[in-house]
This record gives sequence, structure tokens and C-alpha cells, in this order.
Amino acid sequence: MYKVYGDIQSGNCYKIKLLLSFLGLEHEWIEVDILAGETHTDDFKKMNPNTRIPVLDLGDGKYLTESNAILNYLADGSPFLPEDRYQRAQVLQWQFFEQYSHEPYIATARYIRKYLGLPKEREAEYHAKQEGGHKALAVMEQQLTQTDFITGNSLTIADISLYAYTHVSHEGGFDLSDYGSIQTWIKTIEQQENYVGMSV
Repeated sequence: MYKVYGDIQSGNCYKIKLLLSFLGLEHEWIEVDILAGETHTDDFKKMNPNTRIPVLDLGDGKYLTESNAILNYLADGSPFLPEDRYQRAQVLQWQFFEQYSHEPYIATARYIRKYLGLPKEREAEYHAKQEGGHKALAVMEQQLTQTDFITGNSLTIADISLYAYTHVSHEGGFDLSDYGSIQTWIKTIEQQENYVGMSV
């Protein structure tokens, strides 16, 4: 059985929880408190010297880190990761977009506000994240006016990667009212069989 070390309120960790639920894979979820320094213990560093969550324990002394790498591992051979070479590359394309153009703005703003309580010394950084976040949302909106899901007409791990922080982006100050296609896409994902919310 897989073990996952993570914080369910973290979008990067929630991605893993959501895919495991969609796939119907049994797993043990081990909650990690990053604010309490639990990723900096010697035991944790043996799993991930980079002191970040999530971590997937494969049960044979092997560990995987980085959320999108874990998604690709778990989704291999399933409908969530296409076999076609070009379609698979499109999934990766959007996952790189999520990590470089989406997460640094939307997830960071959410972290500053939700986890840290928007301290005064980080207010300028928080507000500076808004423009980049809306730019990423606009790119997603443009794509989702053309296709039901991020890479076409079926749900893939590209959607899971982007859904994780997008559906709670309001917690980072992002108003989705001008992004109708994103709102529809969020509702569609939440209607999928075996969907679980971030609070689970």
C-alpha cells in the first residue's frame, strides 16, 4: 500500500489525494505540519533531502517527490495519462505551466494569506503576485473556451495539477467571476466519480 506524506490543505499534496481517489487506490495518508518544521527532521530528510511535501513512499525503500512527478507515476497506464506521444507531451506542457507560471503566483499568494495570515512584511509580495496569477488564469480560460478539459475532451493529470490551486485561488485573493470557462471546468471536475474535496 502506498503511503503519502503531505498536508491536505496544500494544493501540491491534494493533487495526489485526488488522483488516488479517482483511481480507487488504497493508501495511507500521513499528515505533515510544515509550519511546525516536520519536514526538517532527520527521518523526513531521508525521504526527501529537499524538505518538501508531498512524498510518496512506494513501500520498497523507494520514494518519489515533486507532485507532478508523483502524478505521472501513479497515472501511468490509466486514462489520466494518454499513451499517445503528443498528447502525453501536452499533459507535461501544462504541468510545467502549472509549476512555472501558475503555482508561483496563485499558490504563493494563498500561502501568504491562508497559512501566514498576510503579515505586514509580506503584503507587498502578496499584492505583487496578483498580476502573474491573473495572467495564468487568462491562459487557462482561453484554453477552456476551446476544450472541456485542459488538453482536450478527457480529464487528465494536467487538469488535476491545475485544479488543485485554481479551485481555492480565492483564498489567495483571486476572483474567478470573470473566468466563466474555468468555473464550468471546476464544476465538471467536482462532478466526477470518486471526487474528494480538499478537506478530506
